[in-house]
Amino acid sequence: MDRAQKEKVVEELGQIFESSGVVVVARYEGLTVAEMQDLRAKMREAGGSVRVAKNKLAKIALVDQPCASIAEFLTGMTVLSYSEDPVAAAKVVNDYAKENEKLVILGGAMGDQALDVAGVKAVAAMPSREELIASIVGCIGAPAANIAGAIGAPASNIASILSTIEEKAA
Repeated sequence: MDRAQKEKVVEELGQIFESSGVVVVARYEGLTVAEMQDLRAKMREAGGSVRVAKNKLAKIALVDQPCASIAEFLTGMTVLSYSEDPVAAAKVVNDYAKENEKLVILGGAMGDQALDVAGVKAVAAMPSREELIASIVGCIGAPAANIAGAIGAPASNIASILSTIEEKAA
């Protein structure tokens, strides 16, 4: 890799560290290519990405970044998982690490907040953005459904009364 390629990788990593809601660092030593592809696919489904980069280049990219604290985790065979959603990447990596003991979570960062292993697991336990939106929509929609039911109920009652009267008359 020549100097220009290294500079490009550092720039890309800098953008990742700057724009991601969460970055999780994990050791992937022993994962097969198929297992790594599976992790990448699951991360893509959740709206995140997985990136393997040289630790030295990642450390250079971390300079003056809010998540610079994750530099301490960048030793050995590490993989960076990240997403704009502050929960998605942590959820996917945590779930995958439960299935496959070869993937070991080292830590991560959420904005400028450093996360240890327990912190990453705590973030993974939080509801995702989509789950929160669905719950808010449900809360907003419930009163409207109740009002519609209350408004429609008298008409339904009148119709059933008229139907009963008609049956008795016949």
